[in-house]
Amino acid sequence: MQIEAFEKANLLAQEVAAAAPQNKEELEQFRLKFLGTKNQLKPLFGEMRNVPNERKKEYGQLLNEIKQAAEAKFYAKKEALERAELKNYERIDLTAPAQPENWGSRHPVALVMEEMLQIFERIGFSVAEEREIEDDWTNFTALGTPEDHPARDMQDTFYVKDPEKMVLRTHTSPVQIRSMLKQKPPLRIVAPGRVYRNETVSARSHCQFHQIEGLYVAKDVSFADLRQTLYYFAKEMFGATNIRLRPSYFPFTEPSAEMDVYLGLETERDRRLTKGTGWLEVLGCGMVDPKVLENCGIDPEEYTGFAFGIGIERIALFKYEVDDIRLFFENDQRFLKQFNPVLNA
Repeated sequence: MQIEAFEKANLLAQEVAAAAPQNKEELEQFRLKFLGTKNQLKPLFGEMRNVPNERKKEYGQLLNEIKQAAEAKFYAKKEALERAELKNYERIDLTAPAQPENWGSRHPVALVMEEMLQIFERIGFSVAEEREIEDDWTNFTALGTPEDHPARDMQDTFYVKDPEKMVLRTHTSPVQIRSMLKQKPPLRIVAPGRVYRNETVSARSHCQFHQIEGLYVAKDVSFADLRQTLYYFAKEMFGATNIRLRPSYFPFTEPSAEMDVYLGLETERDRRLTKGTGWLEVLGCGMVDPKVLENCGIDPEEYTGFAFGIGIERIALFKYEVDDIRLFFENDQRFLKQFNPVLNA
């Protein structure tokens, strides 16, 4: 039995000496075979009990020499392969033209949102953001929407299956409510974000879209302040110097209005966008209803405020002459590359 153990060890020593791995894959196979957790040396160490005591030392030294030889060959070959790989790197021609980068594109909705936010920030508004899943009180009740209001109908609102009647927010007005609950007047914010409504998806409407809503609450805020703020926005955003406010209705503002900007009828585009009137409807606005202020713990006898809401996709459709809102949500690279500032420079 001792002769057989020595023969096996010598054969394994010859195999280690003859091995010549040429690449990383072959080197890994070498490591697994002679140095891995299930290497071929382990059974030979188990043969130690069958070797006579006077030869155990000789046998143990032989096995250790085989292991050391395998380790030495492995690390030497590993270093050689790494040096060869480094030389390949060094042979790279650093003067060669770089591979062209695949530039990404800013989304048109993001571009319009950023432009609008910058306009309002220039006149003292700060940006406020909040959650997209809201409770019923913040999304509806606090804003003066009664229980029987059509906006609460399942056809208009996505309800989350929850005992607290959570909903996907239908507007960014809840951001205004939470801001008024956390901060005492004066308060001047714009609230951008995604909103959801259970509507049929078509070229002109979608079940998700983006809004920017503004709120200003302080002492002696008037409708004239609202008009002047919106006039500044229209002039900066559209270059329009003529706006009009038409009476409208929103449950959280009184009085309420729709704002149009005058684009004129000089071009076919203007006639098409304004349906031959020269006026383009842009946003809804109004003075904050005193009841909404009370719901947020603000004394309506001391403070007044105005609010407005703008659909960002509506402005983006106009600005970039896009005729289908669904293009904003399809991630079609052919469409989005049109808004790449590098390619279009």
